[in-house]
Amino acid sequence: MELQNIISEIDGNVGIITLNRPRALNAVCEKMLEELSAKLLDFSQDDKIAVIVLKGSDKAFAAGIDMNELQLNVSSYGINALDKAYECFKLIESCKKPILAAVAGYALGIGCDLALACDIIFAADNARFAQPGISLGLIPGFGASQRLAKTIGKAQTMDMLLTGRALTADEALVSGLVSRIVPLPDLFDEALKTAQKIASFPQESVAAAKDAVKFAFNASLESGIAYENKNCKICLDSDSFKESLLKFMEKNKK
Repeated sequence: MELQNIISEIDGNVGIITLNRPRALNAVCEKMLEELSAKLLDFSQDDKIAVIVLKGSDKAFAAGIDMNELQLNVSSYGINALDKAYECFKLIESCKKPILAAVAGYALGIGCDLALACDIIFAADNARFAQPGISLGLIPGFGASQRLAKTIGKAQTMDMLLTGRALTADEALVSGLVSRIVPLPDLFDEALKTAQKIASFPQESVAAAKDAVKFAFNASLESGIAYENKNCKICLDSDSFKESLLKFMEKNKK
């Protein structure tokens, strides 16, 4: 598959995936999801790859779903994209190799979901995590309500989802959403250095450690994400969302 929306690299035994739609602040489109899924599958099946790093640009890890693409055909596109994203997230969730997200700038909506699905999150000091979909009549559809609740607790999750408020890097660290804050110029180097350190350990023990933590964290998570996904599809098909999306797009054209 020709990659147009992501960049794939290998550094030693670390696979690196860079979300690459800079003009759109890495807004996630269907093709990006297809390419990301294909490359995640490649890396997960490659015995030479021990750890995967997922990153974006200095300005945006991923600033949500591609609203222009979504507007073209709200119902059919939204449901199709949701299903493709759901499959992509299942690949991340089922990958036995550690996945480290290096997040700089905006991680909004599905961008926030992508980071949350990874095993370790490093945040640049300019990182912002948010789920702003409520303003358009949407809820997360890729697991954020479940992962956030299990990670930062009910109160903070309700605040993020019901108000759309963004967490700063400092707030994300205090709440347990990210493991480290790194100065922006050093973010990728630090992420790669950590990935290489993990890759240097016996991979059987790394996989066992990851599996043990996931067992504790993911009890009933799959069913919760499926339930969230179903509710998000209902929102996507609602008149209120379609009207809000139209107003949003008209506002941005001015």
